[in-house]
Amino acid sequence: MKVIIDGLTCEAESGEYLLQIAKRNHINIPTLCHEEALAGLATCRICIVEVMDARQKAEERAFGQLNDDCGEKDDRKRKIVTACVYPVVAEIEVLTNSEKLRDMRKAVLTLLMARAPQSDAIGMLAKEYGVEQNHRWSSREDEKCILCGLCVAACDKMGTGAIATVNRGTTRTVSTPFEEPAESCIGCCSCASVCPSGAIPFTDLHGKRTIWNKEFELVSCSWCGEVIGTKEQLEYVGKRNGPSADVHGGEMLCEHCRAVREASRLKWVSQPGRTFA
Repeated sequence: MKVIIDGLTCEAESGEYLLQIAKRNHINIPTLCHEEALAGLATCRICIVEVMDARQKAEERAFGQLNDDCGEKDDRKRKIVTACVYPVVAEIEVLTNSEKLRDMRKAVLTLLMARAPQSDAIGMLAKEYGVEQNHRWSSREDEKCILCGLCVAACDKMGTGAIATVNRGTTRTVSTPFEEPAESCIGCCSCASVCPSGAIPFTDLHGKRTIWNKEFELVSCSWCGEVIGTKEQLEYVGKRNGPSADVHGGEMLCEHCRAVREASRLKWVSQPGRTFA
């Protein structure tokens, strides 16, 4: 089916999300809480767009034609949706950067800046939309977390469930149970890697990783020395998917070095005159 985004006709599959269609066609829709590997959350509300189906668009054009003399424009039939979780099931026309949307995004960014004034990601968007920080509404000057929920979703996707959103209202935050080191945490840093605002600190120092007040032993590649992950992480993944160590010799190799090793083996096996018993 066809979807018109900012005047550009795009092909789409039924049920495909608007944000996916826009990205595939190099149309920028700002977002903070979207991660390709995770289901859409629609918590940041930055990816809002205006949507109208083909029938409504025809009616709007007819209405607009009748009101050209007085300069009126009917946008009553356009609905505001979040692009990351809006599935396309019919031909529609989409606006991504109208004046109405920019005003709404400014309001959202004002609230997000009050929540997390130290977030670089929000700061960049705020600068783009001309939003200035209002210290009157700031809750914590050192806060970066925007409560998008990506970190919790990533932890749940890993199957560990070491962190969760706790408390309510202005004290709502992301934490381990009772703010103590979580037994189920494997130090994989999935939470930190998907965080759009860098709100989850961790350190890798002297062969140790520290995150969520818990220390982990780091495991490095036997060939190149690059950090592969924590001991707990590799043990956890090994139980689920099988061990990642080299079957022959027990070497622990990173993805790149495993590929190099396998290429060398294939080259050796394919040599002319090679015979096998």
